[in-house]
Amino acid sequence: MDDEAMTTWGHGVMTGPTPGRSRGRLADEVYDTLLGQLMSLRIEPGARVTIDVLARELGVSQTPIRDALNRMEAEGLVVRVPHAGYRIPPQITRQRFEDMLEIRLLLEPAAARRSAERASPEQVADLRRMLEEMAEIERGDEPLAYGAFGLRDAAFHDLIALSAGNQVIREALARLHTHVHLFRLHHDTQVTYLAMAEHEQVLAAVAARDPDAAAYAMRRHILRSGDRFRRFFDEAGDVDAMAMEA
Repeated sequence: MDDEAMTTWGHGVMTGPTPGRSRGRLADEVYDTLLGQLMSLRIEPGARVTIDVLARELGVSQTPIRDALNRMEAEGLVVRVPHAGYRIPPQITRQRFEDMLEIRLLLEPAAARRSAERASPEQVADLRRMLEEMAEIERGDEPLAYGAFGLRDAAFHDLIALSAGNQVIREALARLHTHVHLFRLHHDTQVTYLAMAEHEQVLAAVAARDPDAAAYAMRRHILRSGDRFRRFFDEAGDVDAMAMEA
């Protein structure tokens, strides 16, 4: 993506600096904006990212842009290119996808089980509010809605891990950046629609203080989500096979 194509960055997302926002808070907002752009597929794998263009398009100084990109580089979400800014890395491989799925199946049902046992009433209320926000986004037609849904989806899973009371599990899941990588694979509104019902089942079990049901609902959600996103690799394989036969 060249500089001209990058004019879509930040459209309808940030409105420029607001008095009173700290440097750290502004960098966090830029970071979330860029993650949303990645997950909405408005930024394609291999696209070039430059600080000055982002600063103009998001209406902020270069400092929070640089802070956000440095954070994303440390997390493997962008790659620094000497004297040329940053570049978006390729999508994950099928092997990486399957490895991530395996780790999630080991950790997230356990986190959901503990969440049903340990979540505070305030955390349950926060989970419910997140689902309400996701439902509003899912019904919207905003072009960036897919990425915004992905951010809320990630926050929902993070709060399940937080309410489980096991910081090691939470940190391990955070390092995967699962939702960024999954939502980058392809844009499919069915993903958001089907995930909503599955999230509701997880929340219902947590709110009912039913550890077995919570673990089961989370495991089923991860398996079904894996099936939905696995189609990307299956379809890509079919295309490659057809190209070889041609």
